[in-house]
Amino acid sequence: MDPLLHLISPAHLNAILARAGVSGDLRVRDVTTIRDSPTLVSRIIRLRLTYDGPANAAPDGLIVKTGLPAHQGTEWSGQQEVAFYADVAPSLPAGLVPLCFEAHPADATTPWHLVLEDLTETHALATEAPLPPSDNQCRTIVGSLARLHAAWWTYPRPGFTIDPRSYDAGMDQFIGQVARHFEVFADRLGDELSGERRRFYEGLIAAPPLLRERYRDARNLTLTHGDAHMWNCFLPRNGSGDARWFDWAGWRRFRIPTNDLAYMIAIHWYPDRRRRLERALLDHYHEVLLENGVDGYNHTDMLEDYRLSVLWQTVTPLFQAAMKLPPRIWWNNFQRIMAAVDDLGCRELLG
Repeated sequence: MDPLLHLISPAHLNAILARAGVSGDLRVRDVTTIRDSPTLVSRIIRLRLTYDGPANAAPDGLIVKTGLPAHQGTEWSGQQEVAFYADVAPSLPAGLVPLCFEAHPADATTPWHLVLEDLTETHALATEAPLPPSDNQCRTIVGSLARLHAAWWTYPRPGFTIDPRSYDAGMDQFIGQVARHFEVFADRLGDELSGERRRFYEGLIAAPPLLRERYRDARNLTLTHGDAHMWNCFLPRNGSGDARWFDWAGWRRFRIPTNDLAYMIAIHWYPDRRRRLERALLDHYHEVLLENGVDGYNHTDMLEDYRLSVLWQTVTPLFQAAMKLPPRIWWNNFQRIMAAVDDLGCRELLG
């Protein structure tokens, strides 16, 4: 029996909608599954709700997101995304992420799952990946990312502290992973990995004492999405309203803000497009940060952070290959990020 059946019952949905205060005196009478489909790492169920009266402000549809059985106990176990919607999303300004009505970690009887608002009628992806969005859509997406970052800009909240010393232990562990993944990656590529690129990674693995200094003063850090490509952002269909960021499995507290930008632009765009739009989008990002109250982060610092983030994004294809993502993903990302390293002179940061 499907362990999610009770989650999509009228009784359960009535309970969570009542807790959220969105259903009033209405009760869900019937639930119809419109779509039940797997993605690369998750299962998405779209529901249509029928109430015992006019829906009015109550949601007429919901999205249930859960994991695939094959990914239990892996990086895609869902616990990280559940934690985001339970602990972080409620503190964000409205209109940046989908509303979440239930964020449930896995337990002995029920898999992890999220019950989210259904944005299908009001929002859509800019394009079908990997087709690039228009210039204006890119500007909207980057501006939304800046507002998201500004909302958590080095701002202490109960239960969240910044201890720069913790980054040292974390960095040592991370570099150990990089070294192991690179060894497998290099063996897999063989002669396709040039001697120059091999030396680059060896230098990166040896350089953490220099590169970790950016975190030690704990300034100008923020919450990062971790998978902020332009197809993880819904745009309003009518051209007005808020963009919404989804797929929060890779979020991190208090990281360099430009990590998301480097992942969005340098990892995913081929050199001609990146060279044409990169600087204008970075400028727009910084402008929106200032408009949303960020102080003490000048334009030069932002550009230097971006170069550092591009440097660190060179490890992303290593991890993607280790997670057994298809080569069409990590191989193209590898080529694009190395082109960005060359264009931006990121090797200089290795000393």
